[in-house]
Amino acid sequence: MQKALSCRCPSLIPSRETARFYLLCVLIALYMLAGAAIFSCLERPVELQTHQLWEKRLRDFSRAHNTSCEDLKLLLRHYEEARTAGIRTERGRALWDIPGAFYFVGTVVSTIGFGVSAPSTVTGKVLLVFYGLVGCSATILFFNLFLERVITLLSFVIFWCHRWRTGHSGLEDRASEGNEEWKPSVYQVTLVLFVAVLLVSCGAAALYSAMEGWTYLESLYFCFVAFSTVGFGDFVSGQRKHHEDTWAYQVANCLLMLLGVFCTYSLFNTISVIIKQGLNWMLRTLTWMYSGVRRYRLRPLFKLCLSDSELPICYCEDDTLHRVSSSCQGMLWSSYVPNAIGKCLCDEAQVETVCNRNTDGETSEKQ
Repeated sequence: MQKALSCRCPSLIPSRETARFYLLCVLIALYMLAGAAIFSCLERPVELQTHQLWEKRLRDFSRAHNTSCEDLKLLLRHYEEARTAGIRTERGRALWDIPGAFYFVGTVVSTIGFGVSAPSTVTGKVLLVFYGLVGCSATILFFNLFLERVITLLSFVIFWCHRWRTGHSGLEDRASEGNEEWKPSVYQVTLVLFVAVLLVSCGAAALYSAMEGWTYLESLYFCFVAFSTVGFGDFVSGQRKHHEDTWAYQVANCLLMLLGVFCTYSLFNTISVIIKQGLNWMLRTLTWMYSGVRRYRLRPLFKLCLSDSELPICYCEDDTLHRVSSSCQGMLWSSYVPNAIGKCLCDEAQVETVCNRNTDGETSEKQ
């Protein structure tokens, strides 16, 4: 029987899930900063030019019609308020008849929110809060159930294709073994969903290009914005006056929206799994780099516990690795107890350890 050592080096050790969470936060922040820099370089010059052109047009219009710029801006401010109620310079379809209201609630529960229409009454705004709370929750649940059935269908199709390609017999025992062996990977599911989203987007873009008068590239852009539930509102389908009489287009528009949102949501879920695997790979790489740095006796301030199956590690002066007892597992932030002979270096402070030795000089630990 070995005796437990009393060397204790308290340190902040995040678990694997916590380390992955912090790494994801850092990567998202860097990703957003990079995106902000890129879009600022692309769009800021155009924004400044547009402001200059708008001010020039206001001055030219006020001089041509002998109107002050302040009165003209006041009229434009009233028009901006009227746009919320559906007033447009070019008359469009009704926003709050039954088809228009159905289109509105569809954008609410799917979290698209184009912004082309919004409640103007106080009662409507209050009701929208509770309506959206229940509707969005139910729709997210429906999306998750839809994803489960998509994965089940893909599992069956891939298994059937494998049996057809390899010429397996139809025996039940062999079928069950093959079904367990040939479950689709996340990459296969992602590829199939990506192809599905691409096909739906290309088909929908062709329809929108013909019915809305947009270019094909603008239609593809609208499909991504709508199917990903971003919904900027710069392009909105089915809002022209003549669309009120085209029931076939209205039905096709709703079905394409639903199908596109379902497939895109499922694709986002599978991509998130791949991103999670990438984070795990990055953590393993950091562990490998840490081990390489450790060989040159460089002690970092913090030690990350990067494995669920292994206990936290403490490095001591004798270059041996010692792990804590299993009682420390399950804690989000825990301290570790290294079993070492000599001194443990934590946060650049030396802590004297009391070590029990056997008669032959080897340290033992109680089972």
